[in-house]
Amino acid sequence: MHLSRMHSEIEGSAGKGSINFGGRVEIEKLLDNPIWNALRTEQRSLAISQNGAGRFPPAIGPLAGSPDQSLESYDALRVLAGPGGLLVLFLPAPPLLPGAWSLFREGILTQMVCPKPARFDPTLLAESAKLRSLGASDIPAMIELATLTEPGPFRDKTIELGNFYGVFVEERLMAMAGQRMRLPGFVEVSAVCTHPDARGRGYAGILMSRVTQDIRDEGKTPFLHAYESNPAVSLYRKLGFTHRRTLRLAVIKRED
Repeated sequence: MHLSRMHSEIEGSAGKGSINFGGRVEIEKLLDNPIWNALRTEQRSLAISQNGAGRFPPAIGPLAGSPDQSLESYDALRVLAGPGGLLVLFLPAPPLLPGAWSLFREGILTQMVCPKPARFDPTLLAESAKLRSLGASDIPAMIELATLTEPGPFRDKTIELGNFYGVFVEERLMAMAGQRMRLPGFVEVSAVCTHPDARGRGYAGILMSRVTQDIRDEGKTPFLHAYESNPAVSLYRKLGFTHRRTLRLAVIKRED
């Protein structure tokens, strides 16, 4: 279902899947409200909409967005959440929740972009480790790994958002990374996680390098979100990611 409130420039380019905002600077501003802008541009075919707000289908995940934090927007999100439902928002300012909502979890995110990715050599993998693309048959193992390591919401159909890769040791999935949000000019690197038994072996860097190469091959720029306190931020810098701005993570729950 397409979002009902499209800007005129989006309507004019709906068949092309891109928007002419007048240059890279204007396009990059879409990252200030990434979930909402992904759902009204490159991923509008996935959007479930309500009066200008939108969310990904529950089978993909709870990410949702709206144009602002007005009462009207929260009323629309309320419908999208359903009774007792949870939604994940990325906000430019602290959440201003009306009475019908509670804040289930919050955090400070660094949003990072990578105009010139560094390369991690996949030949550095040990002989016992194999890197390959992930498909439908790998979903149970992907959900198991994501549940253990909590890289962010991961559901049965999250894999449909883009290319995913994994590192296997003796047929066991030990690390993965893939794509999530897509906006004009940008693709998000997401679901980066490593099993505790395999940390320190360089798997995350190698996988992220593979994912960012796919994004660059499309002519787009990789970006990602991470908790500011996440030690992995130092790895992301080595890969060429730089801080763009701070966002607020708000996991909100409908209480009525």
